[in-house]
Amino acid sequence: MTSIASIIDHTLLKPEATAADVEALIAEAVELGTFSVCVSPSMLPVAVPASSALKVAVVCGFPSGKHTTAVKTAEAAESIALGADEIDMVIDVGAAKAGRFDLVEADIASVRGVIPAPRILKVIIESAALTDEEIVAVCQAAVSAGADFVKTSTGFHPTGGATVEAVALMSATVAGRAGVKASGGIRSYETAAAMIAAGATRLGVSGSRQVLAEEAGAAAATPADGAY
Repeated sequence: MTSIASIIDHTLLKPEATAADVEALIAEAVELGTFSVCVSPSMLPVAVPASSALKVAVVCGFPSGKHTTAVKTAEAAESIALGADEIDMVIDVGAAKAGRFDLVEADIASVRGVIPAPRILKVIIESAALTDEEIVAVCQAAVSAGADFVKTSTGFHPTGGATVEAVALMSATVAGRAGVKASGGIRSYETAAAMIAAGATRLGVSGSRQVLAEEAGAAAATPADGAY
């Protein structure tokens, strides 16, 4: 049984985070075996142990998404130059609410243009702030613009974070053409497992140690033939 650690972006995006906090985050991520760490662009560059396969994800246009496309594109390019493996960009949610999905797609495409393969682009849509129809349209725009993942939330929006319903809708919409990252409010293994069952292929988690401890407890209490 593979641990969900392998799909966790171990996250620290608090405004008060220090370089020492990020160093501790990286050490913890290596210890726990998470896929990546997710940090703010001002924290770059970071030192990842050479013996580790740990990736570095960096947010862009965070958390409001109301930056201009030129600013987001420059921010993403700088983060890539400073060693980021993945960029998690925030859409202009207001453009989506106004039905300007053409602008959403152009914004994403511009950022995609400075992220060379095999580096990854994830698109944060703030699903809790959107209707189902808007979620579908934004996910379609993200796929058309070349995104590798659609992502539920920044975790900073007052409408809330990831929901099982949003993840399921996003997964059905991208239909394997992109991954789905559930992020925002995932504080237990039960919630993480529900997101995965709904179609999440990556998880954004700040309290990874607690979630993984609960996973280990659940595995120990479950007969092998019924293991997750």
